[in-house]
Amino acid sequence: MPSAVLCAFLVSVIGLVGPALSQETGDSPTKFIAIERLSGAIEIDGVLDEPIWSAATLIEDLHQIDPVEFSPPSQPTEIRIFYDDEALYVSARLWDTEADRITANVLRQGEGMASEDRFAIIIDPYLDQRSGYRFQVNPNGVRWDALYQNTSSLESNWEGIWLAAATRDDEGWTAEMAIPFKTVSFNPNNTEWGINFERTIQRVGETIGWVSRNRELNPGVAGVATGFTGMQQGVGLDIVPSASVVNEKVYGVSGRTDSNFEPSVDVFYKVTPSLNAALTVNTDFSATEVDDRQVNLTRFNLFFPEKRDFFLQDADIFEFGRIGGGGFNRGGGGGNPAVPGAASQNARPFFSRKLGLSASGQPVDIEYGGKLSGRVGRWNIGGLAIRQGEFEDVAADDIFVGRVAANVLDESVVGLIMTEGDPQSNLDSSLVGADFRYRNSRLPGGRLLESQVWYQETDNEGVTGENRAFGYGVSIPNGTGWRGQFMSRQVEANFDPAVGFVDRQGIRDYALDFGFRRRYQDRWLRQRFIGFDGYRSERLDTGGVESESLGLRYTLENNTQDRIFSRLVRNREVLMEDFVIYTSSDYFEGDATNPPTGQRVVIPAGDYSYWDYRVGADTGDQRRFAMRASLSGGEFYTGSRLQTNIETTWRPTLHLRFGFSYQINDIELPYGDFAVRLSSLRTEVVLSSTLSWVNLLQYDNVSETLGINSRLHWVPEAGREGFVVLNRSLSDRDKNGSFTPVSADMAIKFSYTFRY
Repeated sequence: MPSAVLCAFLVSVIGLVGPALSQETGDSPTKFIAIERLSGAIEIDGVLDEPIWSAATLIEDLHQIDPVEFSPPSQPTEIRIFYDDEALYVSARLWDTEADRITANVLRQGEGMASEDRFAIIIDPYLDQRSGYRFQVNPNGVRWDALYQNTSSLESNWEGIWLAAATRDDEGWTAEMAIPFKTVSFNPNNTEWGINFERTIQRVGETIGWVSRNRELNPGVAGVATGFTGMQQGVGLDIVPSASVVNEKVYGVSGRTDSNFEPSVDVFYKVTPSLNAALTVNTDFSATEVDDRQVNLTRFNLFFPEKRDFFLQDADIFEFGRIGGGGFNRGGGGGNPAVPGAASQNARPFFSRKLGLSASGQPVDIEYGGKLSGRVGRWNIGGLAIRQGEFEDVAADDIFVGRVAANVLDESVVGLIMTEGDPQSNLDSSLVGADFRYRNSRLPGGRLLESQVWYQETDNEGVTGENRAFGYGVSIPNGTGWRGQFMSRQVEANFDPAVGFVDRQGIRDYALDFGFRRRYQDRWLRQRFIGFDGYRSERLDTGGVESESLGLRYTLENNTQDRIFSRLVRNREVLMEDFVIYTSSDYFEGDATNPPTGQRVVIPAGDYSYWDYRVGADTGDQRRFAMRASLSGGEFYTGSRLQTNIETTWRPTLHLRFGFSYQINDIELPYGDFAVRLSSLRTEVVLSSTLSWVNLLQYDNVSETLGINSRLHWVPEAGREGFVVLNRSLSDRDKNGSFTPVSADMAIKFSYTFRY
């Protein structure tokens, strides 16, 4: 049950926003369009030859967002839009006087297209200015979609079922989209939707939009489309059966070979057009992409994002307090680099990767699960229940996550979250929390203000006291001129969300980030940024510093997105106990009969202050050969470190892509010298927008493990896909240059969505 502190927090927040619960008004959007309801045959082929398009609503009054907001675009764009009973249809004629220079390097379905020419539509079916969908297409007809977790961040791993196509000619390119109403959630009583459009001309770094404010374009900054009535979702039922055949082999003394046939089914049902129910039985994640390998040279945890489709459905509903998404590490200057990546996620109450994975990262069967999520009026509702199978000494258990939030004021949210169960132990565990997220994008001069305050408590078996976490922050993330943010959180020693993520406990930390961005017109230089960033983590038991980082950074960017940057940092680390920073894979301490082998480097407890620097350069990703390179060096504890990072991408043709990355940390300490290397090689053979073969090799010299992942992916159309996935792991633990196999598995999977 919530404590007295939590109850007092809720009373104060609801008392503050209570008068706004009965009304939600604000400045009227600057643009309206009336959407025509039309009927007629249409083929989504990227060719605008159907007569119905001439009767559709026409939008031409777009403007530059970047580089000069509200200036006329360098190229004209014509957008047409209409709807019928089943879908929203959008077409675009994107004129280009240099059609031979259109950037269209992406052909593989599902690949990101941040470096592409592209056209996008943003829809906010609830017109709540807080949530929505983004659908975009590039000149090759490749689709990309995302779910807005809030107006500040996107969940790009979300995938909807919709159609798109594009064609190119001497005058530019054209695009067509069909977005079924079965794919999105909406209130059937709403005749008005939030809507916006965006075009990117990558070679000159130009972004064009319909409605913008402070160079932002999202559900909170959009126009209004009126006239929606009578949309149909059919029965509202999606049944997604899938089947996989998995063959797994483990090498070594205890080697074994297993073969399994695993049928599974996911069922999605729209209880109402705005409320979704989902059921999963014998959930299969065999085709999920592997994680990018990371090497940890800190005392704290690493963070890996969720990639599994079932948990990504309506993921925005479960977001809390802007933790990890628009909170600590967000800002108009590119985020706060002083905050370690995992620290930005600290005290996250719900982290779905805790489900279906053991504490060591091994897959655990999810026998069945259910989810209810969506919106009812101003209320955002989410409930997730999972039955996880037993694994090793952890018994099968039921896990529940509940989330409810209300839209208040014009752009703000107040909500509650609770969790029950521990997927990685046999102990009882629960959590309750509340958050209030404030947003105002209508300040004078088009400025934006965001802030948040949140509170959580855990109740874990055998643990009493010091079980709270709370935080607050304020951000002015302006795209031009001064911008800044300040955040703070406190995580007590026994705060442990069993279904969440914790990076550090028993600490209070602060993050400060501010700077000035100057933009230029009619010059080779697009913008420059100078800023200060700082992060400080203090121990609650002693009040002393645990970690501190203070940095000064400077960035220059030109009109083709080439960038150079530098950063000077003062670090401080206070070790309360010895820190084992490196252990080689062949390390053996030794005993009376065997001499020690390998290497272990231990930094003694103490207070360490040191300086380091970073310089680097990026080329624009739209180039056939693109590169990112940086060099970091300076002091490191009582020694020195030199870190080199290189990432390259080469696209010799539309059908081939090669990527290589290499990172090396050369570290010299009085307690021992060592080098940590991490490298990866990625090859993509893209036969068409429906068939691709991707191979990823990853190696690090800490684990001395070489991982190989090979995925053949076939997507004949949205909602239907097949995989052949091969994983192989090899190890060189004795460091003799000879790799021996550790494990191998192959999975063949096909899924098909039946829509009713």
